[in-house]
Amino acid sequence: MAVKKASKKAATKSKASAVVKRKTPAIQKKFTKTEILNEISENTSLSKKEVAAVLEELGVLIERHVKKRAVGEFTLPGLLKIKSVARPARPARKNVPNPFRPGEMMDIPRKAASIRVKVLPLKKLKEFAL
Repeated sequence: MAVKKASKKAATKSKASAVVKRKTPAIQKKFTKTEILNEISENTSLSKKEVAAVLEELGVLIERHVKKRAVGEFTLPGLLKIKSVARPARPARKNVPNPFRPGEMMDIPRKAASIRVKVLPLKKLKEFAL
């Protein structure tokens, strides 16, 4: 009596089917921080304090990536990318044609250099909106 062994492919297929996407209903009103913590703690085996600690640490981690003299980029895999973009200084210009009043000239003041923060959606986040 020989017993047949399941192939590796069949085992991986059964594992993949075990991780089924659950149906998530749309939320009709914006959650507050407390409601977000409650929802995550209910859906996981973590307490509200532990969830709050995880979110706080995520904020610290993002800060360490984006701050001055750091990498300047943080990716939350599949969801979003946060980048800090350096804007160069713009010099002053005199006697530039006014786009709103043809024939009239105007002066444009200088602008100092600045750092902007951009948040870019990634594939999963774009799919959520569809």
